[in-house]
Amino acid sequence: MGPLVLASRSPQRRAILEQLGVEFSVEIPEVEELEVGPPHEVALENAYRKASAITVDGGRPVLGVDTVVSLGARLYGKPADEEEARATLVALAGRRHAVISGVCLIEDGQVRSAAAQTWVQFRALDDGLIGWYLSSGEWRERAGGYAIQGRGAALVAGIEGDFLNVVGLPVATLLELAPGLLVQ
Repeated sequence: MGPLVLASRSPQRRAILEQLGVEFSVEIPEVEELEVGPPHEVALENAYRKASAITVDGGRPVLGVDTVVSLGARLYGKPADEEEARATLVALAGRRHAVISGVCLIEDGQVRSAAAQTWVQFRALDDGLIGWYLSSGEWRERAGGYAIQGRGAALVAGIEGDFLNVVGLPVATLLELAPGLLVQ
């Protein structure tokens, strides 16, 4: 497997790949993402759209990833503004929600994809804690309006599943699709 092309603007995904020592470059896809529908289907379709929007030479693998937050059938994407971020955190407060990532790898015309799901239980959140979190600005550009690897950890009571999925890249799922990724 040649050097990976990451079809994403996410600094979290870059950091995870760097942490693993994966050789990669970044291409930012311009695609219209689905915002409604069954959570697993939305995440997988958006990941496919991102990966397939990038054209590479030499058969280099292209990785597209999309992460959505779901409370039942309701999807919570990246809040548009602080008011929407507050409404999202209020909805998730004291409840268990799913974080679902679609992972799509395209190499030599072959498409491989899979989804990962992690359950996140939020603590009961009062107005003071929500205000503290919103004032950090960390909610910007985050599915579900929080970053578990940062101050958002204060909102979380526990998780069941892959922590890195909640950060933005489920490594175990990626390695199932690309078992040779770490072996050069």
